Amino acid sequence: MHESNHTMPKFAQIAIALPIDKLFHYRIPENLSGEIAVGQRVFVPFTNRRVVGYVVGFSDEAEVKEVKDIEGIIDKDPLLTEEMLKLTKWIKDTYFCSWGEAIEAAIPSGIKKGKKELGTRIKGLHTGPEDFLITGKHKPTEEQSKALKSVIETIDKKEYVTYLLHGITSSGKTEVYLQAIDHALNKGRQAIMLVPEISLTPQTVERFVSRFGDKVAVIHSKLTPAKKFLEWKRIKDGKASIVVGARSAIFSPMSNLGVIIIDEEHETTYKQDDVPRYHARDVAEERAKLNNCPLILGTATPSLESFYKAKHGEYKLVRLTKRIDDRLLPKVKIVDMRMELATRKKIAIFSKMLLDAIENTLKKGKQAIIFLNRRGFSTFINCKKCGLVLKCKRCDTVLVYHFEEKKLVCHYCGYTQTPPEICPKCKSGYIRYLGLGTERVESEISRQFAGAHISRMDSDTTTKAGSHDRILGKFKSGETSLLVGTQMIAKGLDFPEVTLVGVVSADVTLNIPDFRSSERTFNLLTQVAGRAGRGEHAGEVIVQTYAPGHYSILTAAKHDYEKFYEEEIKSRKELLFPPFVNLVKITVRARNDELTLKTAQNLSEAIKAAIPGPGPGINSGPRARNDGTLLVAGPAPAPISRMRGYFRYNILLKGKDRTAMCALLRKVLGSFRKPHGVLIAVDVDPISM
Repeated sequence: MHESNHTMPKFAQIAIALPIDKLFHYRIPENLSGEIAVGQRVFVPFTNRRVVGYVVGFSDEAEVKEVKDIEGIIDKDPLLTEEMLKLTKWIKDTYFCSWGEAIEAAIPSGIKKGKKELGTRIKGLHTGPEDFLITGKHKPTEEQSKALKSVIETIDKKEYVTYLLHGITSSGKTEVYLQAIDHALNKGRQAIMLVPEISLTPQTVERFVSRFGDKVAVIHSKLTPAKKFLEWKRIKDGKASIVVGARSAIFSPMSNLGVIIIDEEHETTYKQDDVPRYHARDVAEERAKLNNCPLILGTATPSLESFYKAKHGEYKLVRLTKRIDDRLLPKVKIVDMRMELATRKKIAIFSKMLLDAIENTLKKGKQAIIFLNRRGFSTFINCKKCGLVLKCKRCDTVLVYHFEEKKLVCHYCGYTQTPPEICPKCKSGYIRYLGLGTERVESEISRQFAGAHISRMDSDTTTKAGSHDRILGKFKSGETSLLVGTQMIAKGLDFPEVTLVGVVSADVTLNIPDFRSSERTFNLLTQVAGRAGRGEHAGEVIVQTYAPGHYSILTAAKHDYEKFYEEEIKSRKELLFPPFVNLVKITVRARNDELTLKTAQNLSEAIKAAIPGPGPGINSGPRARNDGTLLVAGPAPAPISRMRGYFRYNILLKGKDRTAMCALLRKVLGSFRKPHGVLIAVDVDPISM
């Protein structure tokens, strides 16, 4: 690794975890010249303090005259492999961040500040080898064997392929993952298994540990930095050959990857909120390429982007169409809440059908889950009589009600209007905004079913550590018979005694002003429906909605993803949204509204002026046609237009090439003079607006 002295370069190129898009040159002092290697962390003076830098290369020339010395080496052995440096550089180019910021995301928090951490083994995370014998291999079903055959060939040939494993709920995707991992391990290779943060329940970890014993390391956000570091060290030292974890586990320091798996690939938690705003699915794809190994994306409800790639041959589509033991998919009934209103004259939370079904379920001694789709800050206005939702005349997206100025605003193009007193379509006075919270649903249920044992599960009831598992534990044991909750309960949970799932308000997610709202609604309903009838008893699902004719609700009721995809892809193409383009969202925020808007307008103009091609006369409306150029929409108020005292405006770029868009933005922002107190954030492939 170290070169002999006479060829030693004079300078090291150092990446620093600051939002500055360049490398810094530092002189290598005599006493360190034999010790220094690419991938190490070093201490360097920066402005007037001492910071941690990462050695990414060497050079004989320095770009400035006054070059400071490296002050010390932190790691004897390089912390970052060549592969990790390539991967982090790709992240820098793709997600608009500096190389140092990308590297910072790839190493555990316990060692970020230049500490050398040591600690003891963690109790409770590992099991002894004797537990390893509990579950032997299950015999895969015919469909599973077929899916496995091509994956195993790819592992053997050391080839990169991305498989989209589209399996309906409860079709046994996990078994396919376990067998693929087992095969990679037998070949002396390693595996990374990503799960959404939300489903890192003991249930998931248990399945892996009971199959693979203490070869499993677990990485998630609830671990303390010290524990995270210890797991990281076990992986780096080769003591753990399987990592199960949330999105950051994609950076696990493995030297010989054989397979990467992402379960529930459509989940939004795979996208990081802050810098570097990477998407773990894309990073996994890049890492699989670097390791010549397969990537498996598993889901019952593929993201549109992934299914589009599978349809066009970029991914290989593998299907699981049968549930285990040929259990039936639950029957889904749609209740038209507009009819309820017509017959009962007041706005009700529960339909008669849902109340009767809950009563029957409790009488039979079975369990029910009542799901509230309350994912909304979005205050939209709809007519409770005819179901009309007010949309923008120009963009066809839902208008958002702003309380302060009592106006409806389009969050794509900035169009505003005053809310109507009566419904423009059916002329009834039932046009209003209605908010629903889990507490209100819970108290209404308690009133209706006085003797029932009810638990509530939402972000308020699960803030204390362990409360999540406690609530689910009580439900699993049958101590509670009704579970009321938000999207937390929709995911991957397996309760054989649940025979009824009720969805109180299916269309809330439809009315979030976001091009992914139909996709979210379909996913959520499909996932929620999948919680019913997982035991021997058939399940039933009751979906209440004011938009019973919407294709995302109808197709979810039939468990028909293909039909949903066909409908949705049409609108994505027409309005020019992913998968047909990549998006870059630029958020400008400041404490003064006028200043924020003015800066956003100036920035939007500067971006338009920098676009090569036909010049500033470019058609930049939301429905602009795509001729390979870059389109600019906005500024428009962000969906939460004011947050923590900051006013926020978004500019949206649409184009085919992420790297080119990032390069253009670096150029524009490099010379853009932003006023004091204004902050600008760039999000490539934003998950939400």
